[in-house]
Amino acid sequence: MNLLAHLIARLIAVVLLCLIGAIGWIMVDAHRTIERETAASADRMGRHLEALYWQKLVWRGGMSRDTILPLPDWETLSTLTVIAPGVCVSFAPPGNEPRKLCSQIEALGPPPPSWFVHVYTSLLGTHKPVIRALSVRDESGGTYSTVADPDAALRQSWGRVSVIAAVASALAAGIAVLAVLMIGRTLKPAGTIIQGLRELQKGNNAFRLPRFRAAEFDHIAYAVNDLAEDLSRTNAARAALTTRLLQVQEDERRALARDLHDEFGQSLTATVALAALIESSAPAGQGDIAEDARKIAAVQKSMMETLRSTLVRLRSQSIEEIGLEASLRQLVSDYNMQSASQTAFRLNVIGQMAAVPKQVAIDIYRIAQECLTNAVKHGTPTEVRLKVEYMAHDSQAIALSVEDDGGGDARRIKRDRGHGLLGIGERISALGGKLQIGNAASGIRITAIIPIFGSNNAGIEPVPA
Repeated sequence: MNLLAHLIARLIAVVLLCLIGAIGWIMVDAHRTIERETAASADRMGRHLEALYWQKLVWRGGMSRDTILPLPDWETLSTLTVIAPGVCVSFAPPGNEPRKLCSQIEALGPPPPSWFVHVYTSLLGTHKPVIRALSVRDESGGTYSTVADPDAALRQSWGRVSVIAAVASALAAGIAVLAVLMIGRTLKPAGTIIQGLRELQKGNNAFRLPRFRAAEFDHIAYAVNDLAEDLSRTNAARAALTTRLLQVQEDERRALARDLHDEFGQSLTATVALAALIESSAPAGQGDIAEDARKIAAVQKSMMETLRSTLVRLRSQSIEEIGLEASLRQLVSDYNMQSASQTAFRLNVIGQMAAVPKQVAIDIYRIAQECLTNAVKHGTPTEVRLKVEYMAHDSQAIALSVEDDGGGDARRIKRDRGHGLLGIGERISALGGKLQIGNAASGIRITAIIPIFGSNNAGIEPVPA
């Protein structure tokens, strides 16, 4: 659950709690109001009965033999006017059965639902009657009581609760909607910050976050921008160091190739010549000497072929002499010769390679060489296609792709990268390019986009195509 949904859920929970609390308070207040109205009805009824008795006493009618108080007619419309709606009055004159008079109930509203009746009676219970003597001077004069009719009390409470709860629910819903809108607007910078972090994850260290009104988000943006600047400086230093290391590596390879060619190659050539001399000067009766000499010569020729292939992998000075395209064609030709017709290597060069700087050309050559080696080393392809395209009109970049039909899983290669792919990635990263590894129709496809005139390649002289 994201932060906005989490806050909205908490807000809804708080609103519901407040709404339940408000409904509970309304129920309690309605219960107390009914009790106050019952007590007020008792006071009014006492004054009304007292007035009726005085009136009856003045007219001197209806005297009872057992009491000095007269018996007035109290069940009239005038009596109902002093009784609150939903309240019942019971009057028990001395020696007579109690009689009950209730005010109107239907006017208090519709009956409440069953769940409200259950909750109301469970929490608040029933209303207690208010019992009073008709005369404080003569307790034998009888009593009267007022009590809220249960059905009327429930109707009255439900009417107040339903109206006020509806208003409170509408207010709560409005407040919740406005709060959600305000929270969403307040948290909007979080999406921009997440986008910035994703851009940094992709390697776009030039992305910068804007200033925000909220101080907390502004501090986060400031920290993210500082991190981006630190990453830019670190990546620039790492790219420069990688470029320098690759140049040193090329120098070491050239020196090693030169030493192998001058020292080891001459020794092998001398050994072959010496073996030929031994074979030619061997006595006629000692054919084993000539046979050993021929075996030595065969071993030396095999070692010279191995040396030649090693020099091909080490040397790159041919790029300076014949150019990138010719060097790539020579590379593909050498692989076709080494594969002994087991794998066919094909090259497709699109565009002119004359504008490619020397160091970039060397890196492209090394990347292609390593990709061809990996295609044969980690699979059994019957065909490997190398494509190098110079995109002059779009982005001044070289698009290099190597595709094979030797099977394989791109996800496993990404997960278990060897030194070859790591070296390819370092070269491409130093040049400011991008590397992609994916599945082809029957194997693996490796694609690299290498800018020609990037920040690390400025001022480098181009070499012949």
